[in-house]
Amino acid sequence: MSGPDHHTYKKMELVGSSPDSIEDAISNAIERANETVKNLRWFEVVETRGHIEDGKVAHWQVTIKIGFTLEE
Repeated sequence: MSGPDHHTYKKMELVGSSPDSIEDAISNAIERANETVKNLRWFEVVETRGHIEDGKVAHWQVTIKIGFTLEE
């Protein structure tokens, strides 16, 4: 039996994208996950990459792992 400070977490990997920034790409992934997954708790950035057009960054892609608690 688990007490109140014992949690089991699960991780999922997502790729967020944005034409504006790395932070926006991360936020887009988290906001989308929050629509279908409960109890989101933390994230870690796994990979950052982007698309270049005409010598400028045109699009950011950020791979993140999101941790969430499993329901009791």
